[in-house]
Amino acid sequence: MINIQVTQGDIQNSTADTIIVNLFEGVMQPAGATGAVDQALHGMIRDLIAGGDFAGRKGETAVLYPQGLISARRVIVVGLGQPELFDLEQSRQAAAAAIRRAREIGSDHVATIVHGAGIGDLSLAPAAQATAEASLLALYRYQAQRAEETSPHEISALTIVEHDPQRIETIQQAVAVAQAVAAGVSLARDLANMPPNVATPSRMAKFATAVAAGHGLDIIVGGRGWARKHHMGAFLAVAKGAGEKPKFIVLEHNGQRDDLPTIVLVGKGITFDTGGISLKPPPGMGAMKYDMSGAAAVLGTMKAVGMLDLPLHVIGIAPCTENMPDADAYHPADIITAGNGKTIEIISTDAEGRMVLADGLVYAQRFAPDAVVDIATLTGSCVIALGEGIAAGLFSTDEVLRDKLIAAGQATHERVWPLPLYSDYRETIKSDVADMKNSGGRTGGVGTSAIFLREFTDYPWAHIDMAGMMANEKEGGYLARGSIGFGVRLLVEFLRNW
Repeated sequence: MINIQVTQGDIQNSTADTIIVNLFEGVMQPAGATGAVDQALHGMIRDLIAGGDFAGRKGETAVLYPQGLISARRVIVVGLGQPELFDLEQSRQAAAAAIRRAREIGSDHVATIVHGAGIGDLSLAPAAQATAEASLLALYRYQAQRAEETSPHEISALTIVEHDPQRIETIQQAVAVAQAVAAGVSLARDLANMPPNVATPSRMAKFATAVAAGHGLDIIVGGRGWARKHHMGAFLAVAKGAGEKPKFIVLEHNGQRDDLPTIVLVGKGITFDTGGISLKPPPGMGAMKYDMSGAAAVLGTMKAVGMLDLPLHVIGIAPCTENMPDADAYHPADIITAGNGKTIEIISTDAEGRMVLADGLVYAQRFAPDAVVDIATLTGSCVIALGEGIAAGLFSTDEVLRDKLIAAGQATHERVWPLPLYSDYRETIKSDVADMKNSGGRTGGVGTSAIFLREFTDYPWAHIDMAGMMANEKEGGYLARGSIGFGVRLLVEFLRNW
């Protein structure tokens, strides 16, 4: 990941080979930094607008060649869209569109202004973070396993240029946050993009160990024996058929501090989900490599937490295992005992995510948390309810916790939408032979899965069902094709504003 420098000066005087400025839709006479560049270019930007070649539409880009009028070889003008619709997300989209265009045309060192902190009327720190964060995320590429190495062009340096020296420190602090967040998102993307024979539970544990070593976190990696000692019957039931060894990962930041609020994050880590004995249909099963995206989000968040050294006691829990249909696999009609002693009648072995989360949530109790948030690719029902790539579902037993997550989602555009924890859902998982069933059937599945998880909590708790947010089929903006690393930006923003 490239490092971002912040310098004081005027963008038109930058020694970068490519500079980026912006323009709102409908503007005919550029002002501010864009106006200064236009003046240095003897009106090239005004000519572009007057000729109808650039209108400032959202994400629109145009490339100008100064021909020696300034040091930069290229000027990219990016559209901000309509002023009345402009917000932080539009700032991110502008930064992403511009940096992608810079890479396409072979730029090496790129300099940019902060998008939206002038006439856009955004606060400086969030705008600077948005500009830096989106630029870094837009440049992400997954290093695929190929026999033939490919070396696509990459930008080597990015500089944010600010005219006012009194704003430099604020921008630098915002950039530091952006770099930590982008590093966490990139880790989550890498983990989820890996094929399931590579991103095994053991490999997940190795990445977690590297995060702990790099950022001073405490770590526990528990295997089957460790899980048995902690009475994790639900986690072990799912792992029974797994060829790969299961790993119950616990990362802890500020573990020695008892004077800080304690927040626990729990992420579903099913590294491949066949459905078990309740086998999924073969078409599309390959996408089930993404079923550990919740755990990936937690590990990515913990990396960012460590880089930022947040003044909180934060624990990240990632129960990781495959869900496979071999001779040892758990069956429908089995009765399983979770870590809190509650018994579960297995209706579907494909309702495995809630099983591993159940023991994760029970384990979270030992930290006496002020709040616990779990995140998981849990139900297809949530995708039906909210759509793909729109928002994740949110359930919570605490209104303050709920509202903080909603606010974090609005700020980052990793949106969550509140759904109800009606007692009626509990009726659908009543069992004649156990405390509960692990599935209430297809209708209302997103609600019954949440009500199931509530049985394993005794603290302020929120559940995020991110099933519709795990991956992108197309590349665009600051979202990559494949895993988008959903949840890291949301959770870091939530923690920073706790």
